[in-house]
Amino acid sequence: MNEAEALRMTLTDVAALAQVQRPVVSMWRKRSTGSAQPFPGPVAFEGGRELFDADQVAAWLAATGRGNNPEAVNDAAAFARVPGAAAGSAQGTILGALTALLSLKAMTGHELGTLSTDELLDLADECDPDDLFLYSELEANGASLPSTASFADRLVDSAYNAPAAFEQLLTARFRMGLREHSDTALTDSAVGLVAAAAVELAASLGGNAVFADATRGGSDLLMGVAHAAGESAAVSFLATDYDGGAGRLVRRRLLVHGVDGGQIRVDPRGEFAVRGAAVHVAQYPSPGDPGMDASQILLAVEHMVLQMDDQQRAVIIAPARVLCDLPLDAGAAGLRSGLLRIGRVRAIVRLPQGLLRSKPREAQALWVLGPSFAEVPIAERWTMVADLSTQDLTEDVKQDLVSDIVASMGNGATVRAHSFRFARLVQTRLLLASKKSLVVKPPHRSARMPGSAEAALRVEELVRLLQSSGSRESAAVNVLPTEPNTKAQSASVQELIATGTLKYIKGNRLEDADLAPQEGTRVLGPPELLEPHSAPPRHIGLLELSANYPASRLTQPGDVVFCTSPRPAAMVDGEGGAVVVFPARVLRIDDGDPGGLVPDVVAADINQLSNSDKDWRGWRLRRTPDAQRQPLRNALAELQHEQQAARERLGRLDELATLITDGVAGGSLTLTGPISNHADSSTKGTQ
Repeated sequence: MNEAEALRMTLTDVAALAQVQRPVVSMWRKRSTGSAQPFPGPVAFEGGRELFDADQVAAWLAATGRGNNPEAVNDAAAFARVPGAAAGSAQGTILGALTALLSLKAMTGHELGTLSTDELLDLADECDPDDLFLYSELEANGASLPSTASFADRLVDSAYNAPAAFEQLLTARFRMGLREHSDTALTDSAVGLVAAAAVELAASLGGNAVFADATRGGSDLLMGVAHAAGESAAVSFLATDYDGGAGRLVRRRLLVHGVDGGQIRVDPRGEFAVRGAAVHVAQYPSPGDPGMDASQILLAVEHMVLQMDDQQRAVIIAPARVLCDLPLDAGAAGLRSGLLRIGRVRAIVRLPQGLLRSKPREAQALWVLGPSFAEVPIAERWTMVADLSTQDLTEDVKQDLVSDIVASMGNGATVRAHSFRFARLVQTRLLLASKKSLVVKPPHRSARMPGSAEAALRVEELVRLLQSSGSRESAAVNVLPTEPNTKAQSASVQELIATGTLKYIKGNRLEDADLAPQEGTRVLGPPELLEPHSAPPRHIGLLELSANYPASRLTQPGDVVFCTSPRPAAMVDGEGGAVVVFPARVLRIDDGDPGGLVPDVVAADINQLSNSDKDWRGWRLRRTPDAQRQPLRNALAELQHEQQAARERLGRLDELATLITDGVAGGSLTLTGPISNHADSSTKGTQ
């Protein structure tokens, strides 16, 4: 291979090729220096970074057995710098040329690296005479086109076929820093969920399935549908006629995969029309328009809704802040309400965080559109809502959610006959009137919540058992069952902060070296929250705290200290005066307007959350009626005193058992008789 065609890699690329962490490669270089097989030296520099010959690196990995990729030699091209990029060419131009060459190779079956620039352009003109998808990309590559073509040949040889090589290039868009192509990229799990729902909805329509994506440059969802439908399925795909770079990439991608595709004509206002039975898939913001705001997203959805009829379905994924959450500015809120009134929004699903690669903390949501049931009075129309914020999208979760989504397309009788796992039906008029999230979480409940009468009887039984076992008389409590229709009131942390009922206080950032096991004020952090009775105590001197951390704050009695990682946990600081260490934080209840909150109830609600529920602003906290707040606090305080006394007694019993065991077995103590009469009574009748 000549110098122009040589493949280069950075150390980061080497790590990706070898499937190891980046520091491992530096360790290899250092430790192999002076050995019989030293790490290959750099052959060039780019912006101060060392570049290495990809073939030399791959050969070194194969010879030494380093790394976790036994196919490193074959995969070298897929992880190398694209030819021309090191010379300052735009990465987007290179990606466009490479994907165009792969499309050309798929159409002709020719080896492209042996052709000159003019020959390649002539071949491209024959295959794309109207310049709909590849000619401009090849022409823009200029004189470097033959070396890029040789690289494309190597990619296909490495991946065994052009479609696989195409997908490898799209995977490399994240390493190449191509924001146009990576800012809106969804994870495989999200794409799989949307695709599975779309395929099942298409199956319910009957006939040959047609899938349409009218967004600018969207192809991940279409390819996900193609994968979910399988090679044997008779499906057709429609993509927008958008002529930007992202739109042309969609056409190349469908072509190289041999997918039967057509175009949707979208006018400058964003309006379009699809005739007959079809399932729309869409992601907003789209790759060709990544800067869409909430109003633009909802306007795009409106264009889709207005052209639909009852033969069409749609699965839309977009930020939850747009599709279901609050707050939303007045214009966008009006658009969302208008779309809900039309009646085609059959399901709203809030999804967990981590589904958007570039913004892992931004939650996504689904809107599933279907028949409007015009014969149903507006006041009686319903929408299925589900909140999967705390669910991992495992295969069983996705399957059951898709089942719920398909069921939501049915009429009233069909919907009532389905056993929903995640969803619940809400009258659409209640969604429109609500001032909360459209998928507001129900209050947390234990796996089995006994009825009020059953709970009252169990309380009486426990009190009797405690008193008969010698517990303090003051532990007694008296309860009565409430009315059967009485419902617990709850609110989210975000809502309570907005009303001033709760105050959120960040934890202090302290150095571990400043903490001591004994002297000073108490320190509370994740260890104390996760293991409240066994974590080693930590303290810090007040003088040292004020000198080194002047902005630090202490807790007040009744503060709820909580953390979200590794799992939600909380405790009530009844004494106050403690230092909370980040990542632990504080929720402080307003004494003047507690809003029905009781610190111990808040801590209990947090401690009962699932391990994956880390969205603390969305946590639902139960409210206690004002007349019951103080009696509840008094009863809990007394019971906690009893629990502490029981723990101290248990600790003394553990210490006594250890001393007797070690002393007698070790020969330093001699038992002269039983500890109590219990031993004698337990042996009577056995002599």
